[in-house]
Amino acid sequence: MRIGELARRTGVSERSLRYYETQGLLAAERTAGGHRDYPEPAVDRVIRIQELYAAGLHSEKIRQLLPCMRDQDGGPSASATPRLVEDLTAERDRIDRMIADLLRSRDTLDEVIRTARDS
Repeated sequence: MRIGELARRTGVSERSLRYYETQGLLAAERTAGGHRDYPEPAVDRVIRIQELYAAGLHSEKIRQLLPCMRDQDGGPSASATPRLVEDLTAERDRIDRMIADLLRSRDTLDEVIRTARDS
């Protein structure tokens, strides 16, 4: 499929898809005319990339992770390494700390809101 079709099906801009390609996150064949031609599994791959970015991972970590994941279900493939598991555990711990910080901030805001309403 061409880049416009992939963008439409995933909701990701063509610019982002080109960026993913330069970062080694996404690959496309080239037609005789030089147009990008993506295989059908690219849809799942782009969705997975978006999920990983949303989780706070940066492109280098995503590039390391993608070969270790199956695109359709996101499960691990046979190429997952102990080092990758260690890195991903650290990323998950970082996300857990961010969640805890956000919950504390929300609790503080709730307290201020309650106090303001009661006065």
